[in-house]
Amino acid sequence: MTEKNKSALKVIPLGGLHEIGKNTCVFEYEDEIILLDAGLAFPTDGMHGVNIVLPDMTYLRENRHKIKGMIVTHGHEDHIGGIPFHLKQFDIPVMYGPRLAMALLKEKLQEAGVTNRTELKTVQPRDIVRIGKHFFVQYIRNTHSIADSFTVAIHTPVGIVIHTGDFKVDHTPVDGEFFDFQKLAEYGEKGVLCLISDSTNSEVPGFTPSERSVYPNLDRVFGQAKGRLLVTTFASSVHRINLILDLAKKHGRVVSVVGRSMLNVIAHSRNLGYIKCEDSLLQPLNVINQVPDENVLILTTGSQGEPMSALTRISNGDHRQIKIREGDTVVLSANPIPGNTISVVNMIDRLMIQGAKVIYGKEQGIHVSGHGCQEDQKLMLGLTRPKFFLPVHGEHRMLVKHAQTAQSTGVPAENMVIVDNGDVVELTENSIRIAGKVPSGIELVDASRSGVVNAQILKERQKLAGDGVVTVAAAINWQGDLIAKPDVHLRGVVSSIDFTLLQLRVRDVIEAVLHDRWHELTRKFDQNVEVDWVGVRTQIERELIRFVRREFQGNPLLVFLLQAPEQPAVGTVGSSYPRQVAKAIS
Repeated sequence: MTEKNKSALKVIPLGGLHEIGKNTCVFEYEDEIILLDAGLAFPTDGMHGVNIVLPDMTYLRENRHKIKGMIVTHGHEDHIGGIPFHLKQFDIPVMYGPRLAMALLKEKLQEAGVTNRTELKTVQPRDIVRIGKHFFVQYIRNTHSIADSFTVAIHTPVGIVIHTGDFKVDHTPVDGEFFDFQKLAEYGEKGVLCLISDSTNSEVPGFTPSERSVYPNLDRVFGQAKGRLLVTTFASSVHRINLILDLAKKHGRVVSVVGRSMLNVIAHSRNLGYIKCEDSLLQPLNVINQVPDENVLILTTGSQGEPMSALTRISNGDHRQIKIREGDTVVLSANPIPGNTISVVNMIDRLMIQGAKVIYGKEQGIHVSGHGCQEDQKLMLGLTRPKFFLPVHGEHRMLVKHAQTAQSTGVPAENMVIVDNGDVVELTENSIRIAGKVPSGIELVDASRSGVVNAQILKERQKLAGDGVVTVAAAINWQGDLIAKPDVHLRGVVSSIDFTLLQLRVRDVIEAVLHDRWHELTRKFDQNVEVDWVGVRTQIERELIRFVRREFQGNPLLVFLLQAPEQPAVGTVGSSYPRQVAKAIS
């Protein structure tokens, strides 16, 4: 096929742009789609009752017949956490990914009951897999904060596209698995059409320090701790966990792991050989309660102050087995993700109030990022020497800064685009452009995990949290009269009105609507009358909303329940409006 007749390759990010998290990218060529990762994000404070934030997958639901497979780069939640939810909506014939990511994913799919919706296949460094008739993908080892992480080279009809995945340049990796710079350089020699690259730390000059650089600082902290040690880090930070377990052994401490996600990652990592420690080092909580405090280390989830995490519950005094004691040392070997800072500092305060010494903050040197800074990004650009450049995985200012870095290495400004979720980037051998947009946004999943929280439900929850709820129940007969005083309830509503007076005013509002509108909502024929009870409810509710807004500060949610008669009284006119009308119309 000549260049003139070739179709364009479409690159469509559905998540991970202008934000941190829910990284999801679509590659489409003619009648075939492959996905690269499908992550989740965590809710903001205003998303009441929401546990998980997913990208809007409307485009993939509508084009499910084109989906040929998925590339998984590594096992972090912001790259694989959304997959079980998406598989409930459409099949993905095959997924290729590293061993650790596939082990974690297999368990997620079993819990969600969707193992029959895909086939999981593991890959090794430099493996090449074919997906559909248009795509070949080679896996290239990189270094990151989780073991078994990859950059991928995607061979397409228009050229080679390299997606870095999440990466940093670590010349002394904890697991001895080195970044495969040689293979990247080979692709740079052959010619890379486009580099799609992680932008998370694009504002930070220099190189990201090696994971090993935290070892001496953690060693110092562990050596100074006199009582129990409670250590938290990201559950998926396999290299960090390895260092912590090594130091626990060095300082004569037995380790108890608390938190389901931490237990899962450690179990799979030990099975695959990424974490190496003696069985005797890991003990359940009921055993370490018999061990002297100076020989105890509790490794726990909760580095981001998540409400249901183990360390947050410990700080609240809600954990059944662990209570903070005077002399405990708590180590936060992680920095807060943007948006989590308030939760983390509040948790630190609660721990300190209970008598713990808390070690945290960048100046302690007990955490390093898993993402490359400006010099790491320049090295990636220098090795691959791309014709076109697309910065991803970051907020807008990070994308802009990464584009500026790319320009400084020789990529022309006209050869790069900064996009948002849903933008369709079209790539040909000689061009890159934004060629349209597909549905984008977010889908929210609550604790039930059985359905998506739509915008209306979220709006109602926000109103409940902000202004409370007013509930009014009224019973009306066939003649359009109130049978009894309306039943009024306030929840979370500030009111200076006497409750009896409030009830009378609500009654007056309802009676005024019935007096003015009853004739419009009824129709007489022969000896019968038809009542539009839904219309009655709508008219009363509308006036009650106006009343509530006048009488109360704020804008509480109004719930109006109308009780209508089931059957007409004997000897009175009846209703042909559905005879089975419910007693309460709400």
